[in-house]
Parts: sequence; structure tokens; C-alpha cells
Amino acid sequence: MLVFGHAGYPVILFPTSLGRYYENKDFKLVESAAPLVDRGVVKIYCPDGIDGQSWYNKSIHPADRVRTHNGYENVIVNDVIDLARRETGAAHVAAAGCSFGGYHAANLAFRHPDLVHFLISMSGAFNIKQFLDSYYDDNCYFNNPPDYLPGLNDTWFLERMRSMGIVLNAGETDPCYGENRELSDILRSKGIDHWFDVRPGFGHDWPWWRDSFPGYLSRIIETRQS
Repeated sequence: MLVFGHAGYPVILFPTSLGRYYENKDFKLVESAAPLVDRGVVKIYCPDGIDGQSWYNKSIHPADRVRTHNGYENVIVNDVIDLARRETGAAHVAAAGCSFGGYHAANLAFRHPDLVHFLISMSGAFNIKQFLDSYYDDNCYFNNPPDYLPGLNDTWFLERMRSMGIVLNAGETDPCYGENRELSDILRSKGIDHWFDVRPGFGHDWPWWRDSFPGYLSRIIETRQS
């Protein structure tokens, strides 16, 4: 894991598909937020990804791919978020990511709304059925937001999700636009307020994400200060 900043609101920033902990640095997504990091407004944590051992691992059964992902989530919750909260003194964190990193951020936020109070998903891809070779069990269901969110009626979860600051970003020509539109419609049907920001002329790549990321982080700051 790489960590950027000395103080501020903790942001867990996931890599894209098969990405590693240094990806968001190498593609200058962290650099795009440098003014906020340098001022101590946010502190960014970039954990490693294990998609190659979980979702993309065709050498193991789909049930084991999901179980491996659950193990990864346990590390994020019990080690990464715990560290971020202790270092910053914050009670909660923000989760963020681009493309499949947007899935990781969103799934973490929806499954742990007591820990995640802000979500920034840029060009997220949320449906994990493509990795399961037609296999499906409860673990798959509860890691697939397009499936578990429509049936979610637990007031504990809904109350916390309704107080979460949520940004869904998709470019006008983004291949993930449809999945973001679907997720936005699901959230709206559950009374969960969010900002679905469709960027005209934007697609699915780092230059557009770098352009968007600092503004979304600033909205977190404004929300915390209001």
C-alpha cells in the first residue's frame, strides 16, 4: 500500500482491473489531487489489488474466486480502514476508484455503510456475473450490487446509505455508462440521494478521471464543513 498526505479525511483509493497499489500514482490520479493532499485536507490510501487471484482467476472455481474476494475485503475493513481511522482520527472513510476500482469502492461502501460515509466511483463496472461462468450462490449475490440493492429493505443499511455522500461518474461515451445509469436508478428507487455526473465528451480513461477526481474530493470537504 502507498499512502499520500500527512493529515485530512481518509480516502481508500482502489486500483482498476488487475491493477496494483502503485497504479493510481503511476497514472497521476493521486497527483491530480495534490493540492488537497498537500494542504492536509485528505489523506489517500492506495491498497494493493488481488483481482488476478480472485475475479480473474480462471484456475479456481467461481465459488473460490468470490471467497478470495471476501478475504480481500476483510483485509480492507480490518487492516486498511482501521489504520486510516487511527492515523487520521476520523470515524469514517471515503471509498473511491475508477472502472473496476469503482466496483470495489461501491461494493465496500454499500456493504459497510457504518464505515464508509463517502463514495466516489468513476466509470464503475458493477456487475460481477461476467467472472462467474454461470455459477451463482449467496456470496456471489451479496457481492453484486445490481442484484442485492433492489432487494435491500433493512432499515439499518438504508438509513446509513441515505446519509452517505455518493458520486457516480460516467463519460458520455463511456462503455460503463449503462451500468452507472442502472445503479443510479436503483439508488433512486431506494430513496438514496446521490449525484450521477455524466460528463459530455468524456470516455473511459485516465485523463478524464484525473480531470474529475479533485472536484469530487472537494465536494467531500464541502459536505463535511456544511
